[in-house]
Amino acid sequence: MTQSPSAAAAPTQPQVPEKPTLDGLEERWAAVWEEQGTYAFDRSAERGDVFSIDTPPPTVSGSLHVGHVFSYTHTDVVARFWRMRGKQVFYPMGWDDNGLPTERRVQNFYGVRCEPSLPYDPEFTPPEKPGKQQLAISRRNFVELCETLTAEDEKAFEALWRRNGLSVDWSHTYQTIDGTARAISQRAFLRNLDRGEAYVSMAPTLWDVTFRTAVAQAELEDRDHTGAWHRIAYHGADGNIEIETTRPELIPACVALIAHPDDERYQPLFGTTVRSPLFDVEVPVLAHPAAEMDRGAGIAMCCTFGDLTDVQWWRELDLPNRTVITRDGRLLRETPEWITSDAGRGRYEEIAGATVFTAKEKIVAMLAETGELIGDVRPVTRPVKFFEKGDKPLEIVSSRQWYLRNGGRDAEMRTAMLGRGDELVWHPDYMRHRYADWVRGLNGDWLVSRQRFFGVPIPVWYALDADGEVLPAEVLTPGDDALPIDPTTDVPPGYSASQRDQPGGFTGDPDVLDTWATSSLTPQIAGKWSVDDDLFARVFPMDLRPQAHDIIRTWLFSTVVRSSLEFGELPWAHAALSGWILDPDRKKMSKSKGNVVTPMGLLEEFGSDAVRYWAANGRPGVDTAFDRGQMKVGRRLAMKLLNASKFILGVGVGTGEPDASAVTAPIDRALLARLAGVVEKATAALERFDYAVALEVTEQFFWFFCDDYLELVKSRAYGEFDEAGRDSARAALAVALRVLQRLFAPVLPFVAEEVWSWWQGGTVHRAAWPATGELPLTGGVDEDVLEVASEVISGIRKGKSDQKLSIRTEVESLSVSAAPDRLDALRVVLGDVQAAGRVRDVELVPSDDGELVTRVGGPVEAVQA
Repeated sequence: MTQSPSAAAAPTQPQVPEKPTLDGLEERWAAVWEEQGTYAFDRSAERGDVFSIDTPPPTVSGSLHVGHVFSYTHTDVVARFWRMRGKQVFYPMGWDDNGLPTERRVQNFYGVRCEPSLPYDPEFTPPEKPGKQQLAISRRNFVELCETLTAEDEKAFEALWRRNGLSVDWSHTYQTIDGTARAISQRAFLRNLDRGEAYVSMAPTLWDVTFRTAVAQAELEDRDHTGAWHRIAYHGADGNIEIETTRPELIPACVALIAHPDDERYQPLFGTTVRSPLFDVEVPVLAHPAAEMDRGAGIAMCCTFGDLTDVQWWRELDLPNRTVITRDGRLLRETPEWITSDAGRGRYEEIAGATVFTAKEKIVAMLAETGELIGDVRPVTRPVKFFEKGDKPLEIVSSRQWYLRNGGRDAEMRTAMLGRGDELVWHPDYMRHRYADWVRGLNGDWLVSRQRFFGVPIPVWYALDADGEVLPAEVLTPGDDALPIDPTTDVPPGYSASQRDQPGGFTGDPDVLDTWATSSLTPQIAGKWSVDDDLFARVFPMDLRPQAHDIIRTWLFSTVVRSSLEFGELPWAHAALSGWILDPDRKKMSKSKGNVVTPMGLLEEFGSDAVRYWAANGRPGVDTAFDRGQMKVGRRLAMKLLNASKFILGVGVGTGEPDASAVTAPIDRALLARLAGVVEKATAALERFDYAVALEVTEQFFWFFCDDYLELVKSRAYGEFDEAGRDSARAALAVALRVLQRLFAPVLPFVAEEVWSWWQGGTVHRAAWPATGELPLTGGVDEDVLEVASEVISGIRKGKSDQKLSIRTEVESLSVSAAPDRLDALRVVLGDVQAAGRVRDVELVPSDDGELVTRVGGPVEAVQA
């Protein structure tokens, strides 16, 4: 039986199982940790005694993959280290419920879609099996399904995290959509609004036609997209002007032709007008330095809106807005008022309401028919903006949206945000450049409103005039004590429910906040800002933000912005960045690529400690290959810790804290001196959040300890020499084992707890982190005796192997040639070497070249024969 860490007093003799095993450790120790509150946060601790972590809330959209286990293990290693250093670790877990991934999962899982115009059905139950056509349901019904499904997913997530050994305090959990998170998110937004940091604006907006929502700059990604160049004739007073475009469907949205001011070809045309092909709309020819003289014809049509350059020209040249693409990705169904000729209006009627793709086909055919398409259409592949979760190129539509100031249009604020990046301690340090590059490249404020359903509602209403039209200047806000609210169902102060959407009444804002607008408040949500001020004061600003490097521009930057605006300081002192997990083809693992590996099978196959070992070998910020082979190495390491602990505790080592002063033999003292160096290096590495280096130095020492040192001192530890030598060996083994079990505890928590429980009281995870002071070495220590002994014992093994002898075979002789000082060191430990190598006679031969060479004689039996 294994001793429980809750035992009142440790027994005199270690309680070691007859057959130690890794099987079942996860379930057994997880239950003990939960029962005893091993990882509970003491909220009475002063801020200086707290280490608080802004744990990433995983997106609740089905299942976690091995990349999550990889990065969350890194954070857990750090949390366990600081807990052993005596800190009260605030290590909460959140669930990122709201947003598009959850909505999409609910749509696919239940076969439904949200239709906000439908009334709530309190008796609604989802179909048992999704049909071919998604069933339209009310917003409230849809939100209820989101809440139901995410609750089930969160149970599975927590079970996996417990199996993986995360030392989370499970009494501190949150959802980004629960009542507390909604209240905090809405409160922060309203405070931004009061200070003028949040504002509403009608402006060109990047729009995903599939999800029918606005998209922020931080959510963009460039993807190669196939298209074609079309050379098209615009008609001027003195002849045609040819332009090239990949988007002929935007000709009805053209507001100007633009060339570079230094382009001599077009300087005579600046200030004149031309007429568009097909639709015969008059547009000016203007100059702007963003036009590229060496691209295409050197002159471009500016349409509202084809790309972000069009937005720039539109804004800086004060051009009209002639948007023709609507939110559903189709052209206006009514002919625009600026197309006035009969021919132009007739042509537009042929494309009215068409998809972008169909409109392009029809317009190209019309251009060919009128002769305004010049030459052949040329295929091209070019980068196009996509929403990171979308499948179609983004459009730019004019829409009314909420924005939060982030420095995109304010040079002073941008400078301040760059300064925040300099204040933050980055791990690894070079990641700060990604942050700075992002901030410098901002070209607009943060668009925070989304046209979705399952999210934190924007907490405002608008007054309506006598005609029922919105009065945009009259934004109605709730009282602080009313939060959280939903403006689509709740009523603003001073109004009644009967006045909703009535002339002289009010209407609720139908949008929700971008998921990053809530996730940017995770320190506030986890610490319960404005809800539990005592807790918040003890954990904020936090010590650590761990996260992936690809969301520096979204999560990290947005959190810095919100904390700076609200508190005037960074939300945390350190940022630790993890890399991606790569598949065998060196591609990032992601659900969208279909190349992910689910972790529960790995945890069951190899054991949680083995999977954690693989994860902890991934260096901070560096992409790492998925490697089952390394998990096998991890399992072997965990098994070796079991067996080495069993052996050491079986040679007469007692329980409790060993007496390091009993270590007197030179080789034992040298062993502890080397171990002191390991403790120093591992501690320094973990203090800078480099768990990989800490594991590396610990593991290297451990294998040397098992392969060489245990063999060297085994006979002496069993008492085959004198009593002083026996006591020294046993004390050194006990001291080293107690240190090693704690050094491994953050990475291999289950096996470390198991072997600790055999001979120590309490839990290893609340034991003090090893310190060099535990290895007191007075007087000189000749570390060369350990090095020489290790080299000779390795030489003996090789000699026996070359002769095809068992390592346990006794040999007649051993000859060692080396420099005189090294031979002197060997003489000090010769008894241990002879016993470990099973050698009868030893000859020491001084060597001028200094190289240590061993020659092993034959087996004793053969010599005697």
